[in-house]
Amino acid sequence: MDKPKVVLGVSGGIAAYKACELLRRLTESGHDVRVVPTESSLHFVGAATWSALSGHPVSTEVWDDVHEVPHVRIGQGADLVVVAPATADMLAKAAHGLADDLLTNTLLTARCPVVFAPAMHTEMWEHSATQENVATLRRRGAVVIEPAVGRLTGVDTGKGRLPDPGEIFEVCRRVLARGPVEPDLAGRHVVISAGGTREPLDPVRYLGNRSSGKQGYALARTAVARGARVTLVEANTGLPDPAGADVLHAGTAVQLREAVLKAAADADVVVMAAAVADFRPAEYATGKIKKKDGQEPAPIRLVRNPDILAEVAGERARPEQIVVGFAAETDNVLANGREKLRRKGCDLLVVNEVGERRTFGSEENEAVVLAADGGETQVPYGPKEALADTVWDLVSSRLG
Repeated sequence: MDKPKVVLGVSGGIAAYKACELLRRLTESGHDVRVVPTESSLHFVGAATWSALSGHPVSTEVWDDVHEVPHVRIGQGADLVVVAPATADMLAKAAHGLADDLLTNTLLTARCPVVFAPAMHTEMWEHSATQENVATLRRRGAVVIEPAVGRLTGVDTGKGRLPDPGEIFEVCRRVLARGPVEPDLAGRHVVISAGGTREPLDPVRYLGNRSSGKQGYALARTAVARGARVTLVEANTGLPDPAGADVLHAGTAVQLREAVLKAAADADVVVMAAAVADFRPAEYATGKIKKKDGQEPAPIRLVRNPDILAEVAGERARPEQIVVGFAAETDNVLANGREKLRRKGCDLLVVNEVGERRTFGSEENEAVVLAADGGETQVPYGPKEALADTVWDLVSSRLG
């Protein structure tokens, strides 16, 4: 089979060097990559580097190899165009249809999915002109990944950092897998919780669970690839932030509740994939609990944690908000799932069987998605991103 053809556009920002890692991941995973840099980007990474890593000649001008009409052919033959980094200047040119070099001509002729990974200083990203350009590109069907928060050029820190190249690659992979379809979650804000809460007993011990957060992260990555604005509330995962997601960190169930409720205020969809502890210790020992010779440990009294899923579903910030829950069961899986769906009041409930060596920490999952209207969708054993896409398919059909 022919390798998927990817055009990697590189514009003139200092983060251009990170695109080398993205190129490596694309080529090593079986993609045929043509790099199209801007003239200014070559101040950061030279043409020889791009040519050596991609195996293709590199040009910035429409006047090179004119007989092959590269300004038209490159875009026409692509299965995906990804611009990383995408500077404020490049976003402006793309939004206004300017075509003064090979990359901007390629963007105009491409009829495949297009992904932009912006990188710039915070003030430039937040400027109304940039935000209007981003909104225009998204409205036309492009996937514009939200930049990461972190260290920028010099001593500056803020939103505008290029996301991790490995995470940009995951977005590209998901966009390619979906093919030339409109991003069905474009313009939607989705809130996703992931991971497992930890309830402290003392400064060194806690009550927790085995959740890795991988299913929640798969939901976040697939939602970004489908055009959504994603807020991910993670609890104790230790996983790298998914490209394009605004990530909030929580430790306990109470902290997770506060973050989810705040983020859900303007959300179209809330997906509670985190494993939230049902109980927490009634008392917190300020010092490490010591064992004493000849004495049994004192019983640990537990109190209930807030039921975040029931609260979100019962007191929706918006009447049309869709709420999705997860039910991890060890026995009577479907019966318990149907009862939980009724009790929680959510629209969809993803029910799966879990155990010490099943689901938790795995890259695969299988589940049944129960709907409040009586529907049941079986999701066979497979990658967690396949289950995530099924969930978004069902959500998208209900968004209207």
